[in-house]
Amino acid sequence: MTARHLRGALLLAAAVPFAVATAAAALRASHLKLYADRHRIEITARPRPDCPRCHGEGGWWTGGAFPEMEACGCWSDRRELRIRLLPIPAWDEPPF
Repeated sequence: MTARHLRGALLLAAAVPFAVATAAAALRASHLKLYADRHRIEITARPRPDCPRCHGEGGWWTGGAFPEMEACGCWSDRRELRIRLLPIPAWDEPPF
């Protein structure tokens, strides 16, 4: 390995943790949750802790004989991103 390739590899090794830390901070600041496994990557919204309507709880219970949770618009009206990576195996298929 030449000095040029070694320098490039070291630079890349230093840049990857910085990029991961930056992405994690950006997700926390925008109140998003990241989930990743070998089948999918999902980015979904979380309730905002400073929301004046739900106070970070994500919603409230409606009254009546059959109470239900009504979602607050601080997170329920936001889009989510889902990227499929590998198909999920059926029940009768053997695992990889």
